[in-house]
Amino acid sequence: MLKAFDLLALLVFCAVIYWLSDQSSLPVPELFTLQDKVQHFTAYFIMGVLAWRSFRHAVKPPLILAVLSVTFCSLYGISDEWHQSFVAGRSSDSLDWLADTAGAFVAMLFLTKFFQFQKQYR
Repeated sequence: MLKAFDLLALLVFCAVIYWLSDQSSLPVPELFTLQDKVQHFTAYFIMGVLAWRSFRHAVKPPLILAVLSVTFCSLYGISDEWHQSFVAGRSSDSLDWLADTAGAFVAMLFLTKFFQFQKQYR
């Protein structure tokens, strides 16, 4: 049951990102410079956590799980940027992809450190 829930959460999150990317504009006021990079970082940090939760059912070694999760998120980020290049009013930005990948990578750093800490003090 948890396996299905984790996979569903990841798929729904990916669908929401796809839907947001399909909009010609987003009703989010720009409050500061590089806000969109922070939003990309945050969204893909969350996606990284969801990918970790989903893939952990099939992959046990933490390093392989982390690499798989970051790779998934990075490839999804590339596909998202490519998708946006076809949406009127949107554009593709390699810095957005870097923010996506960085968000997933930082999520993996936190998760691997958390599980190392948790394992150490059991």
